[in-house]
Amino acid sequence: MDDLAGFLRTRRSRVDPAAAGIPTDSRRRVEGLRREEVAHLSGVSVDYYVRLEQGRATQPSEQVLDALARVLGLDETERGHLHRLARQRRRAKAPGKGVPPAGGRGRVRPELLRVLDLVADAPALLMNHRLDVLAGNRLAGLLFGRPMPGLNTARHIFLEEAERGLYADWENCTLDVVGHLRLAAGEHPEDPRLASLIGELAMGSERFRRLWARADVRARTHGRKAYRHPLVGLLELHQENFASPDGSGMELLVLSAAPGSPAEDGLRLLAGLAADSGDVRPAVGARTRE
Repeated sequence: MDDLAGFLRTRRSRVDPAAAGIPTDSRRRVEGLRREEVAHLSGVSVDYYVRLEQGRATQPSEQVLDALARVLGLDETERGHLHRLARQRRRAKAPGKGVPPAGGRGRVRPELLRVLDLVADAPALLMNHRLDVLAGNRLAGLLFGRPMPGLNTARHIFLEEAERGLYADWENCTLDVVGHLRLAAGEHPEDPRLASLIGELAMGSERFRRLWARADVRARTHGRKAYRHPLVGLLELHQENFASPDGSGMELLVLSAAPGSPAEDGLRLLAGLAADSGDVRPAVGARTRE
């Protein structure tokens, strides 16, 4: 699903030669750095770097990877992704060894479901690395207007046109989703369900195809999330992600409103409207697969 060679090519094309100390003129036709320039700046032979980009080189050392990360201007997330892709190549080339399939079919632990029930004043949901929503509390179900189990936020954002209006900052949300899935593909290269999801998104969305080709990676653990709910209007919330300590790859996402803010009033109104209409069904799915 992802590979070291492709990642190096896309990062190289984005480096400003002038910022790397390389003089340029109007005759330059290459976008970003040339292969030989990357090789020279990182202290490796041109032949070796060419073989890296062609997927023919042996496992690069940590020192080589660090040098490439420096020359290519990688941030912390991209640097970790680069090293992860290189480790995959080592495992793939090792005889008798491979990467075990990811994404077992377990149930959400009852203790995690209890945590969701305790979050009463903010939408909260459990999500895996494929962006499948495994369970959510009542306010999460009211925010999305549907039961939580069975929702995949990547499909929701890219493929369900009628739902696009829910995301007040839709374009930035798409960047976050693609960046997250790129990281997930690097961490779970043999997850068939993840590969199937990526293929489905690529077939159904031109924007996904364009963003995926950029090979950007994003790790988002907190930040602003804005929703435009059809009943209560704009909700400017803050998302915090909490990784489950059991190694399952699940995360608890909580969307909180600042005290005294219009968003806090909006969430309170949303909960009240649902109560007035008799919609008090819980959104938590106790038997959702991991």
